[in-house]
Amino acid sequence: MDIRPIRTAEDHEWALAEIARYFDNQPAPGTPEADRFDVLADLIDAYEARHFPIEAVEPIDLLRTHMEVTGKTQAYLAALLGSRPRASEVLNRRRALTVDMIHKISTGWGIPADCLVRPYHLNAA
Repeated sequence: MDIRPIRTAEDHEWALAEIARYFDNQPAPGTPEADRFDVLADLIDAYEARHFPIEAVEPIDLLRTHMEVTGKTQAYLAALLGSRPRASEVLNRRRALTVDMIHKISTGWGIPADCLVRPYHLNAA
């Protein structure tokens, strides 16, 4: 295998170019090429985690972004949660998401529950 550590931006570019060729022609599992793909993917992931960390998004920001991207309105959230005032309170950070709400949002809208259970700031009433 001609794989090397990714230490610089140039190494990163090289690894991205190497792995890109597998996207259109995926190697068969268990082959040396599949192993090479897996190692490259792990190296790229480790380099990017060190050099380009992504901070966790607060649950309400994630919820608002999801609504914006998918065209859902507060009325959709109200229907999902069963209450217009509750949806308003959640979106305005006056009420914390409960386990039941998280389950409904995760199940209904496909947002991973682990992204919604993070602590976040609530506004005073």
